[in-house]
Amino acid sequence: MSEMDSKQVVDLLYWRDLQRTGVVFGASLFLLLSLSVCSIISVISYVALALLSVTISFRIYKGILQAVQKSEDGHPFKMYLDKDFGISSELAHKYGDTALAHFNSLIKELRRLFLVEDLVDSLKFAVLMWILTYVGALFNGLTLLILGLIGAFSWPVIYEKHQAQIDHYYGLVNKQIKDVFGKIQAKIPGAKPKTE
Repeated sequence: MSEMDSKQVVDLLYWRDLQRTGVVFGASLFLLLSLSVCSIISVISYVALALLSVTISFRIYKGILQAVQKSEDGHPFKMYLDKDFGISSELAHKYGDTALAHFNSLIKELRRLFLVEDLVDSLKFAVLMWILTYVGALFNGLTLLILGLIGAFSWPVIYEKHQAQIDHYYGLVNKQIKDVFGKIQAKIPGAKPKTE
């Protein structure tokens, strides 16, 4: 992701432009809530029908307006029809290469965890998977996506306003977790503490 892209994402998540962020957040939340009620085929069909209803109505309205005013304005969507909205091959290669690098590093990490290169890391991963079985029993993936979206658009603003208190409590929790893992690691035979 380029520096300009990351700045736009940060501006979006920190609600720097309320209208733009509201549209993105509202549309994303509406889509995810729609997917929780209907199938993806139904949601795509309904969104396409709604969009077509708006564009066809606008096209007919502009046509009637041109006929009544006897103007030669032309097609109301002409400027959008003339634009090229395709993805360039350079852009596809750039993001494809980035995705491939992330995928390869994920495969290496999973191989390392499943083949127990480091016992403590594999045990941490096992505990995480065990916790996720309970999370999966309480929530489905779509609910987690909805909660993640709400968190992504609310957490940065909350953190920005209450950074000192959050950092203080995060430090306390982090210290407690390190102490517990240190005690566990000391009791596991053959486990060596990591140097930071």
